[in-house]
Amino acid sequence: MNSSRFDNNSGNSKKKRVALVYDRVNKWGGAERVLLSLHKIFPQAPLYTSAYNPKKAPWAKVFDVRTSFLQKFPFSSRHELYAPLMPLAFESFNFDKYDLVISVTSESAKGIITKPDTAHICYLLTPTRYLWSGYRDYFKNKWFRYLSYPAVSYLRFWDKIAAQRPDAYLAISNEVQSRTKKYYGRDSKVVYPPVTISHPKKIKSVSAVPYYLIVSRLVPYKKVDIVVRAFNKLGFPLKIVGTGSQESTLKKMAKDNIEFLGHLTEKELLGYYQGCKCLIFPGIEDFGLTILEANSFGKPAVAYKDGGALETVVEGKTGIFFDKLTPDSLTRAVRKFDKMSFDSKTCMKRAGEFSFINFKNNFRSEIKRVKRA
Repeated sequence: MNSSRFDNNSGNSKKKRVALVYDRVNKWGGAERVLLSLHKIFPQAPLYTSAYNPKKAPWAKVFDVRTSFLQKFPFSSRHELYAPLMPLAFESFNFDKYDLVISVTSESAKGIITKPDTAHICYLLTPTRYLWSGYRDYFKNKWFRYLSYPAVSYLRFWDKIAAQRPDAYLAISNEVQSRTKKYYGRDSKVVYPPVTISHPKKIKSVSAVPYYLIVSRLVPYKKVDIVVRAFNKLGFPLKIVGTGSQESTLKKMAKDNIEFLGHLTEKELLGYYQGCKCLIFPGIEDFGLTILEANSFGKPAVAYKDGGALETVVEGKTGIFFDKLTPDSLTRAVRKFDKMSFDSKTCMKRAGEFSFINFKNNFRSEIKRVKRA
């Protein structure tokens, strides 16, 4: 295959060659940075999705966004309301005019239906979390678990069928590669996502007092509650960037040394990365892009020793680990960190290993490999 035919969707051919597919366009985070990186590689590729909220996703203005029938439903970007309809939403799209479709997904986008002459590569963020690895976090309440059982059973059945549709899988980490094999029985190749956060020459200082930082959605599986409890005990300044379903609960738990900053623009976020002592990373994550973003500013991390953090943190050089998902374990790690020193250049060099150029080259190589198979 001549991979250049997929680079620009240009030329005299009437056929639009490449399409991107994503679960829903209604937020900003690591997956959305990946989509923008793919847009740089395939600038003319349209973006298919179940629903689109332009106010919550202004980053998507660079795309030709094409939505499913769910877009016409009230509160369409609230995916939990329409989870049982997500399979039908993605199966309803027609990709006959494309040579290559790339689904970027942690849910249903991998379930698109393509014909044999259209290659489908799935860049998997994780197997559907609320159905598999994160099921217990999402369904802690036994009555909710009982009432939702029929829908969950159906979605698990469909998810395993849909997982067989892509021609090939690329995983964002070894952690996700392992889950892909465990839950879907599919092999995959790892292509790490890039660190693309900007670094202007002048960044406004946000605090004269040293502080620790969290950059995370405030939802149960992120385990931010553990950090709040630990820092309540430590008394060290902690700033939390992000919003989510647990925000009000966490604010009620937190003492005065903990500040909630809500949603920040990227320009605002840069200042907090620049000024922090380190990033706190408490969850079992698929990869952990925020660790590398902090590293790119010369800042180390204190991370839970599991999941994607094992692939980003170099212990003793770009951060340290804590061993148990408990406030006491994190407290001990932060106290240990507070007595250590880290070389900012080592941290920045580590982040540089996950560059956009490396991502682009690795992604193109995998496209070639799939087409040769």
